[in-house]
Formats: sequence, structure tokens, C-alpha cells
Amino acid sequence: MIEHYFTCPYCWQIISILIDNSIINQSYIEDCEVCCNPINISFKIYKSDISAFQADNL
Repeated sequence: MIEHYFTCPYCWQIISILIDNSIINQSYIEDCEVCCNPINISFKIYKSDISAFQADNL
């Protein structure tokens, strides 16, 4: 597991998520822990590290 910090596209607060680096490509929707708006999160893993990360509003 990797802890990753990013900025919420709605409220601009820095939030963190835990990423399972055993799955190469992931995409899901998670609510911001500060403003509760839905965030579309997607990322790719390469050699156990995050190679691409994106957090967008819906």
C-alpha cells in the first residue's frame, strides 16, 4: 500500500488516500473527506510505484 496526497478538485484541500500497488490500473469514485464531493480517481502502477495519477471532478 502507498499513501498518496493530492488536491481535491472542488475545495482545493490536500487529502490522502491509500493506493493498493498490487493492481496495475485502477479507476474509481471516492468522496472528498473534507467537502464530500465525488472525485473520479484513476492511476497506474509501474514497478510498485505510481506512474500516473489523476483526480477529477465528475
